[in-house]
Formats: sequence, structure tokens, C-alpha cells
Amino acid sequence: MSAAIHQEVTFKASPAQVYDVLISSERFSKATGGAPTEIVPEAGGTFSCFGGMILGRTIELVPDKRIVQAWRAANWAEGHYSIVKFELVQQGSETQLVFDHAGFPEGQGEHLASGWHANYWEPIRKLLA
Repeated sequence: MSAAIHQEVTFKASPAQVYDVLISSERFSKATGGAPTEIVPEAGGTFSCFGGMILGRTIELVPDKRIVQAWRAANWAEGHYSIVKFELVQQGSETQLVFDHAGFPEGQGEHLASGWHANYWEPIRKLLA
């Protein structure tokens, strides 16, 4: 197993707005420049982002507060899933996203950590600005 990734990011938006981008196919695709996205927004629902490069299943949804997913990159070994957790905390007119990612293949941590910023946090921040 690998080390875990922990990141905290602040968005100038409500928890509901951040949550919506993370579970809406249309909004996530818009944030990521039109990348093909399919998200079934319910516990047990599947998702595919970036044209199938990221796949998985949503384990838990607590509206405007928490998303937990079994998450994998398409090029990982068959059946290997990691766990990602997005916690949304309102801070005045902003939202702090507390993010944890564990169980990814060894040697992938640095690539994944920078990928979350480049492919998720920055595009979402721009969409919500």
C-alpha cells in the first residue's frame, strides 16, 4: 500500500455549489473544459471522468457535506480501487474542502497529489469564481 494524500482547499462558493460541481456530470465537465463526464449522483452510482481515464463508484453522499468514492485510474491494475473523501466545511461565505485519498498504487502519490490540484481544484475554482 501507499501513503495517503491530504489536501485542504478553499473555494469562494457555498458547500452546495462545490458539492454540485463534484456530483454533476454537466457541471464537472464544464469545469474541466468539456472533458467527457458521466456521474450517477447517488450512493452506489458509478462515475467516469476525463473520457474514462478516471472511474469508480460513489460509496456515500451527504448532500453539501461529504462525498466518498471508490476511485481508480483506468491504467491501474484490474480491480484496484482507492478511496477518496471530500468533506465540505462552510467558513463564512467560503467552503473549505478537506480531501483525503488513500489506497492508491505505490509510487503514484506525487503524480496524484499534483493531479488533484491541476485537474480538480484549479478548474473548479475557476468555474466558481
